[in-house]
Amino acid sequence: MEKSLLDILACPLCKGKLIYDKKNQELICKVDKLAYPIKDGIPVMLADEARTLSVEELSA
Repeated sequence: MEKSLLDILACPLCKGKLIYDKKNQELICKVDKLAYPIKDGIPVMLADEARTLSVEELSA
């Protein structure tokens, strides 16, 4: 994921900063505890497509 794209993307719910998880190909919002998938290099920024993060994932 290009840094320039990551700089302009924000969580669609809280408008907060996202963290790129290269290993899992996801964008993480720690505020809403959601992980947005990246499919074929394209971030899927829909709350319905995001998965809820576990307590262990949030503390990592």
